[in-house]
Amino acid sequence: MERIRLRTQSAQCLEDVTEQVNDAVRRSGVEDGVCHLFVPHTTAGLVINENADPDVGRDLLEKLEALVPSDASYHHLEGNAHAHIKSTLIGQSAAAPVAGGRLALGRWQAVFFAEFDGPREREVLVTVAAARPADAPAEALPKQRRADP
Repeated sequence: MERIRLRTQSAQCLEDVTEQVNDAVRRSGVEDGVCHLFVPHTTAGLVINENADPDVGRDLLEKLEALVPSDASYHHLEGNAHAHIKSTLIGQSAAAPVAGGRLALGRWQAVFFAEFDGPREREVLVTVAAARPADAPAEALPKQRRADP
């Protein structure tokens, strides 16, 4: 597992982390498999969406703000209830296939860190798992340990 550390620049923003994730995938040595991403924060999330037109991200943030206004009345006393709700709607994890040692994203797709309570120091956890080759028997894979109940 790798950690991508970043410093968000504003209270609410989308930070493109695609290249940092691709670097982590490359370092893993996995050619084909899956990349799992997780944000260990309750006021941030992950989005895979278009990176060609910045208005897509702007529209997303504006509509989330309209849906969950920052200045509305909430029970949570810290003043960031809106960020908790937005991160719940967006989600804290994402997965993407890996092919040829890189994320197999669509032509216009990118991975964005979604900040809803910044600016802050943040991180994204990256785990890359290799796919079993089609001609490899399942017995050739390491046995997975069972978690104790």
